[in-house]
Amino acid sequence: MLLVVGRFSILCAVNTIQCSPFKEETWRVFRIMAEFVDSFETLARVGPAVTVFGSARTRPGDKYYGVAVQLAKELAKHRLAVITGGGPGIMEAANKGAAMGKTASVGLNINLPTEQKTNRYVSMPLHFRYFFSRKVCFVKYSVGFVFLPGGYGTLDEFFEVVTLIQTGRIPRYPVILIGRKYWTGLLRWMKGTVQAGGFIGPNDLDIVTLTEDPAVAVDTIIDYLRRVGPPESVPLAFT
Repeated sequence: MLLVVGRFSILCAVNTIQCSPFKEETWRVFRIMAEFVDSFETLARVGPAVTVFGSARTRPGDKYYGVAVQLAKELAKHRLAVITGGGPGIMEAANKGAAMGKTASVGLNINLPTEQKTNRYVSMPLHFRYFFSRKVCFVKYSVGFVFLPGGYGTLDEFFEVVTLIQTGRIPRYPVILIGRKYWTGLLRWMKGTVQAGGFIGPNDLDIVTLTEDPAVAVDTIIDYLRRVGPPESVPLAFT
């Protein structure tokens, strides 16, 4: 049988599978595999990148929309690609700045019940059915992560990244939170409740840099690359 997913065809000899939610698992594995192959092949050509997270609901007139545009333009000056979720709001702003700076503007879109359209500033679009494969691609090709104000998705990605760093699954890449008013309450709770309760280590909050200035975010990332450089081998999380 021939399974076609995205740009890839997978030839497989399997027994005939009855059409039921539980007997389609073999085909689901091939769909997942094809999604990884497609995205890995594309993103491997991008070079060092920075992933920018933030709300899809942020409007163009918002302060942080402008901050995201400026951030991506500055990253482009250092020949860093920009990766986002490919949607509107902060994602659109970062892709816009990348496009203005003439660097790779990557959008990792996701199929949602309320269809999320890829914003017009994405030059390298990838479309995902599965959140988990998309999450891998946000991290695997990045040497830094910038989080602007956002909702559940942004918070999910933030805790995912800091967990990977805390557990040594990826290098101690820069993690920058932009927006003091937005992030201070969360960091205060993490320090006063999570860290004080012994649920994280005494230095675990040092993973994060808090700022209001996109230039600080860029400088932090560039300083890391000058001191440490891109990883010489594939991070443990992806081996």
